[in-house]
Amino acid sequence: MSRSGPEPLTSPAADTEQPGAAPVTPKRRRSFLAELPVLMLIAFGLALVLKTFLIQAFFIPSRSMEPTLLIGDRVLVNKVVYDVRDPRRGEIVVFTHSDVVPPPDDGDSSLLERILRAPAAALGLGQPGQKDFIKRIIGLPGDVVEVRRGVVYVNGVELPEAETIHGGYLSVRDNGDFGPVTVRPGHYFMMGDNRPNSDDSRASLGQIPREELVGRAFVIIWPPDNIGVLSRAEYNSSPAQASLSPGLGGVASRVLGSVADEDQHAEPVSG
Repeated sequence: MSRSGPEPLTSPAADTEQPGAAPVTPKRRRSFLAELPVLMLIAFGLALVLKTFLIQAFFIPSRSMEPTLLIGDRVLVNKVVYDVRDPRRGEIVVFTHSDVVPPPDDGDSSLLERILRAPAAALGLGQPGQKDFIKRIIGLPGDVVEVRRGVVYVNGVELPEAETIHGGYLSVRDNGDFGPVTVRPGHYFMMGDNRPNSDDSRASLGQIPREELVGRAFVIIWPPDNIGVLSRAEYNSSPAQASLSPGLGGVASRVLGSVADEDQHAEPVSG
């Protein structure tokens, strides 16, 4: 009888391994962990590019645009729209103000906090800024704007606005008088929807030059129950119909029971 040759040695892993399988090895896990910082840097870079050139998120910390925008809302702002066309009456815009100087960094923030500050601002998660504001365009360059007992007139014609109880977007009229004033060339006259509680072009903010416009706010993205499109006011209709188009969350239908915080200070947004 002939003796058979020695049997080849096998391992249990080789017996159970499926053909073509690519098991996850510790080396591959280490490779992913090594790539994670690079992926995070790419994500931060994309956020910064979006914030700088295209779209930026802003946090609403004040009542000046109630009931259209509530405290805690986060909006997206189109930063390129006014590079291709002129601003239009009734649009909600974010703008800076050259006379408002942000406070200096106190130096107490850590290096990590400073690194994460810009991406957080791009996502609308940062603290409220000190020189960015959000209002509605009322007067265009060359317009004559006047307020009589809370009613706005542009070029002698009543602007068809209405309070929320009449289907509009105004929180309440303030019954005050202002003007008339002529909007300077290249400037815009801004007002908040919460007229008694908005420091705008009627007060210290004054008329806003075009170069200080950051962009148009076009949608609320947070909180979920307030998500909706921010359409511009329809000024070609009667006052009772001059309202925002309702968005996904019925933005224009939010009616406040009362108006609080009767302060007359400028209300910044973050970004």
